[in-house]
Parts: sequence; C-alpha cells; structure tokens
Amino acid sequence: MYELIRLSERSYYINCPAKIGVCLQDEQNVYLIDSGNDKDAGRKVRQILEKQGWKLLGILNTHSNADHIGGNRYLQSQTGCRIFAGGIEAAFTEHPILEPSFLYGGYPFKELRHKFLMAKESCVTDFSHESFPGEFEPISLPGHFFDMTGFRGPDGVLFLADCVSSKETLEKYAISFIYDVGAYLNTLDMVERLEGEIFVPAHAEVTKDMTELTACNRDKVYEIAQKLRVICREPMSFEGILQQIFCQYGLAMNFEQHVLVGSTIRSYLSWMKDKGELGAFFEDNMFLWQTL
Repeated sequence: MYELIRLSERSYYINCPAKIGVCLQDEQNVYLIDSGNDKDAGRKVRQILEKQGWKLLGILNTHSNADHIGGNRYLQSQTGCRIFAGGIEAAFTEHPILEPSFLYGGYPFKELRHKFLMAKESCVTDFSHESFPGEFEPISLPGHFFDMTGFRGPDGVLFLADCVSSKETLEKYAISFIYDVGAYLNTLDMVERLEGEIFVPAHAEVTKDMTELTACNRDKVYEIAQKLRVICREPMSFEGILQQIFCQYGLAMNFEQHVLVGSTIRSYLSWMKDKGELGAFFEDNMFLWQTL
C-alpha cells in the first residue's frame, strides 16, 4: 500500500484505497490528482514525493468525497500548493460539513461527522483560473457525485476517479454510491468510447480497455432497478424499501451505510419516477412508492 507505480514517462499513481495520480511537469515538479483520505495519507504522499526529490505544485481534485480530498489540508499546509476543484465540488471541499449534511438530509449527528464522510476544509482554486496547468484536460464525469471530473494527463493517461467500481467490489458490496443514476449511465457510455492508452479508475485496476468495467457497472445499475420494481409491487415506504435492499444483498446496516446506501437508493427512486416506472403518493401521512 502507498507504493509509487509508474505508468508512462510522466505519469504515475500511488496505490492506495483511492488511487492518487502523480504527473510530472518536469524533473522536479509534480501535480497530484486527489490526495487520499486523511492527514496520514497526505503525510505518506509527501514522504513519497520527497524521496523522489519532487516538489508539489498543485492537487487536482476529481470530486469532494472525503477519501479523495482528505489529504488536501495537510499537503497544502506543508507545501503551499494550490488545490484545484470545480463546480459544486469546490464548495464541498471548502465546506466539508456539506457532505454528511447532504447524505443525512439535515444536520449530521456526531456518528456521521468523521473523517470518512467529512474531510478537513481546504482552500481551492477553480479549474478556470489562469494558474490551472494547461497540460491537463478536464473530463466531465457526472453521476457518482455532482460535478466529478477526470483528467487526461500530459502524456495521455486518463485518471477516471469513481466512474466505475471493480467487479470484486460490486460483488462484495453490491451498491456503489451514485448521486444521479441517469447521468451515471451516460458517463459510463461516454467512458466506454474514450480513446486512451491507459485508464486509471480510483477504485478498480488500471486497464487499457474500459469495456468490461463499464459493462459490469451498467449491469449492476439495471439489476438494482429491477429489484426496486419487484420490491415496490406493493406500496412501500422508503425505510421498508431500504430494509429489503439490505436484506436481499446481505448488507449490514450502520449509520454510515444507512446514509450512503440510503442516498443512493433515493437517487434510484427519483430516476425511476422521472422515467415513469414508479409512482409516489401519500397515504395516512406516509410517503409511499409503487411500481406502475
């Protein structure tokens, strides 16, 4: 873990729970793509860079989930580097209380205010700023989170953030976090058509062909949607739906899983309602869902 792996002449990644990209501007200066999940991750990254004799110029954040921005504050305080983020992700990065608040739907109680859902705040610069390194091409990857962005690096390596999960992860955990299901499926289609020599998803193996990964993630979306159609054949409250999903996939409920899986299932329900597959109505002051 935290091994520096070379991909090409100018591109590397640090092998850790959410892969961190490392791209050389020249022999001494580098940019990171994401920063790991916490201060300890940031410290390990700094040690790797120092061992190579590299100076950190900036961090390009793909999105604002805590496991991708958790090292920001430490690295920025140690090196003075810029941190680049765009759109809603920039707001979440500067105000990380927004993530657990969004997931919970209100002020998050203390069991949700921890480093896995709420990073330390950091000061960001927008992708549109003149200081953004022109050798990187931002690639819009909405779906998993609001304004998630991938990057084509200076020698054509593509860093794709959380647009796919590995087949093993899908088999073990079943439900990966998705904010906008329709946008997520569109992103999978787009990624499948992207041209590149090397693709680096944050939570799957590096590959030269994204076809299999996009296909298994797409299949899982449709599998979950079908389960929801069956569950909602009779009117069902959200908590009843969530309980059925946890039971059918053999998942263990806790505070963190309740908000992560729960938020994702709400997104599925919204997507299916907008497509006319599910109806929603109120009965005896309860909000119920039913397959149409």
